[in-house]
Amino acid sequence: MDEERALYIVRAGEAGAIERVLRDYSDKHRATFKFEPTDEDKRKKLCEGIFKVLVKDVPTTCQVSCLEVLRILSRDKKILVPVTTKENMQILLRLAKLNESDDSLEKVSEFPVIVESLKCLCNIVFNSQMAQQLSLELNLAAKLCNLLRKCKDRKFINDIKCFDLRLLFLLSLLHTDIRSQLRYELQGLPLLTQILESAFSIKWTDEYESAIDHNGPPLSPQETDCAIEALKALFNVTVDSWKVHKESDSHQFRVMAAVLRHCLLIVGPTEDKTEELHSNAVNLLSNVPVSCLDVLICPLTHEETAQEATTLDELPSDKTTEKETVLKNNTMVYNGMNMEAIHVLLNFMEKRIDKGSSYREGLTPVLSLLTECSRAHRNIRKFLKDQVLPPLRDVTNRPEVGSTVRNKLVRLMTHVDLGVKQIAAEFLFVLCKERVDSLLKYTGYGNAAGLLAARGLLAGGRGDNWYSEDEDTDTEEYKNAKPKEELLKPMGLKPDGTITPLEEALSQYSVIEETSSDTD
Repeated sequence: MDEERALYIVRAGEAGAIERVLRDYSDKHRATFKFEPTDEDKRKKLCEGIFKVLVKDVPTTCQVSCLEVLRILSRDKKILVPVTTKENMQILLRLAKLNESDDSLEKVSEFPVIVESLKCLCNIVFNSQMAQQLSLELNLAAKLCNLLRKCKDRKFINDIKCFDLRLLFLLSLLHTDIRSQLRYELQGLPLLTQILESAFSIKWTDEYESAIDHNGPPLSPQETDCAIEALKALFNVTVDSWKVHKESDSHQFRVMAAVLRHCLLIVGPTEDKTEELHSNAVNLLSNVPVSCLDVLICPLTHEETAQEATTLDELPSDKTTEKETVLKNNTMVYNGMNMEAIHVLLNFMEKRIDKGSSYREGLTPVLSLLTECSRAHRNIRKFLKDQVLPPLRDVTNRPEVGSTVRNKLVRLMTHVDLGVKQIAAEFLFVLCKERVDSLLKYTGYGNAAGLLAARGLLAGGRGDNWYSEDEDTDTEEYKNAKPKEELLKPMGLKPDGTITPLEEALSQYSVIEETSSDTD
């Protein structure tokens, strides 16, 4: 009934009446995502009627009402087949200011029309294969990049940027050809990186270093949403970029990694938004060639170096490990390097472990990233080793028992998900410089057996990668306990199926046999 009334007014009414009836329809169906099949034909005709109104010279407010209803109706895939034509797509491109003839974005009154047109395009491209093909034919990706260049430094049009970026993300997700076009022809990597710089208001202090204001305000909701969409689009653009071929590529990836470092050190308007922001940053960092991830850490300035020396002098002389890592003025310092970003990644990883679910999607990207960083960059590995595998002092509890990061990671080494189990074990193995004896010391033989068997290292030795020969010192507690340790203990199954020391299991089976022979 709603569609029938709206269709009648759209076909025969004047602009004011059309605007009123469509506004009522929009208010009523704003949260509608499932539609009645019986009214499908009416919705198709309403879409066609709305496109006919949009080509007329009607007020901006009427255009917005038309587009809002079109956005709602475009959630239904079935009605898009007849209305997704080249002509109708061009109508939306014109209203979204995506034609090359539109030189500027000066009329603020047009912004709601641009935003609603972009929202409609997002829905239509996502739900219609025909629209996806037409997007290629109409060179939509190039038009979206052109619109971004018009508004990249203008903060008051964040909604336009946000939905422009969302549409770019969808196109690059659905078409591998568009990924390549964005990367090379349209220079999408520097363009999208500049969008992030603008969203974060970055001020550079060096080629790959930005100023961080730890006491500054959080990002606004609009800036956060814009940044998240840019991160997702960049992920698609760089998804096959694991190897750098040119020096210019290396520089661009280092700039992007430096922007992502800044991203990790700021917060969004809420804790959930901050986690979403950081999660997308982690995903994108996974696409950065590992040789370019050195910019995640940076040497201290002269002032920070002086502050670190003061802090080290204040620590007791027997606190050798603690003197390696200090916290001064919110800066995590290790061996003269600023480790704030790595510390954020470590905390992010632990939070994902504590969630206890969706490990493959939520945990493995950050674990893989930390593993590759540790393998390629000595200072990162040494810092993470200090944080995750500090010198052993508690030698009475099993490695998987407890609430430390080490305990949590060791528990993951026997996780039911093979991928999660492998990457957790690999991370700890790399922190141990791929030395079997060191890994066993921190994890125990049973927990490490899977990785060692896969590597052919059950008898001991070390992995294939080379690491520096820095010392791995033992605490007095570990030295005293080491001779008493039972690294291997034969186990067997009791008659009830539970595991017990082999000697006890055999004795129980002997009792059963004796009992059986007596009854014979």
